[in-house]
Amino acid sequence: MSLTLARTKRWGNSLGLIIPGNVVNELHLKENQEIEILIRPKLTAAKILSKFKPLKFSKSAQELKDEARRELW
Repeated sequence: MSLTLARTKRWGNSLGLIIPGNVVNELHLKENQEIEILIRPKLTAAKILSKFKPLKFSKSAQELKDEARRELW
């Protein structure tokens, strides 16, 4: 099994995938061989970060910093 990025290419009314040569060699793929693929769009940092909600604190940053200092000293 190998994880790699592929780019879609127009092929008539369809899209085709180009499998990089190093993956072809690594997996010993042959022409007309049936393979199984999992397709998902590439995740970007923006997409990952959009899944997280901002943290909300009951105290201001300054109050949290002062409290941490008191606990350290």
